[in-house]
Amino acid sequence: MIAFLKRILKGIALAPLALFLLFEEWGWEPLAACFAALGRLPVWRQIERLIIRLPPWAAVLAFGIPVLLLVPVKLLAIFLLGKGHVAAGLSLVLMAKIAGTALAARLFQLTEPALMQLGWFARFYPPWKSWKNRMLRQVRVSWPWRLGRRMKHRARALLVHFWSLFKTARSGEDK
Repeated sequence: MIAFLKRILKGIALAPLALFLLFEEWGWEPLAACFAALGRLPVWRQIERLIIRLPPWAAVLAFGIPVLLLVPVKLLAIFLLGKGHVAAGLSLVLMAKIAGTALAARLFQLTEPALMQLGWFARFYPPWKSWKNRMLRQVRVSWPWRLGRRMKHRARALLVHFWSLFKTARSGEDK
C-alpha cells in the first residue's frame, strides 16, 4: 500500500515538471529555428558570430542574463492576474514563455560548445539531458500523449483539406 501511495505522490509531483518539459521539448526546436531565421539579417548575424566566439563564462552570461530579464515580465503578468486582468495576464505569461523559450533555445545552440568547456556544466548537462529524454519517452508512450498526437494529425489534415478547398474556390472566383 505504501509503495502504491509513493507512486501516486511521485506521479503528482512529476506532473508539473513533465508538462514543463513537454512545452520546452515542443517549443525548443521550432522556436530556435524561428530565432535562427533572424540570423539571416546582417545585424543579427554579427551578434550571433560574437556570441559563438565568447569564452565559457561570458557564454554563461549571454545565455543567462536574457532569460533572467524575462522574470520581471512574468512578475508583471502575475500582478495583472492578481488584479483581475486575466486575459492580459495570461497573454503576457504566454508571450513571455514563448519569447523566453525561443531566445533561450537559440542562445543555447550558440553557446553550448563554450558551456561544455566548463567542468561543472559538462558534468551536469549530460545526466540532465539523459533524465529529460527518459522522462519524455515515458510521457510519449502514455495514452493522453498518443491521443493528443492523433488529434493533432487529424486537425492538421482537416486544415490542409479546408485550405485546399479555399484555394480552389478562390482560383474559381478569379476567372
